[in-house]
Amino acid sequence: MKVKPLGDRIVVRRQQAQEKTAGGILLPDTAKNKPQQGEVLAVGPGKMLKDGTRQGLQVKVGDRILFTSWAGEEYKQRQDEILLMREEDVLAVVD
Repeated sequence: MKVKPLGDRIVVRRQQAQEKTAGGILLPDTAKNKPQQGEVLAVGPGKMLKDGTRQGLQVKVGDRILFTSWAGEEYKQRQDEILLMREEDVLAVVD
């Protein structure tokens, strides 16, 4: 199934959580922090302005981004967990 976002929304695949600490201790699922980094899988056409034009998005498919911890809505697609979020929740693009 392919997800196509609307408006200024984007689809992001969250980066995998670390399995163990720097000291080599394995972490259970409940102790893992959700990463605030991910890859953009799809982007919407942009935000509709009052004059009827669309404002394009600054991120594009394939960008690695940093986002806020409360950003987006989680959605499970097969084995992947993806996020649907607004572009305004993106803090930065990582090179």
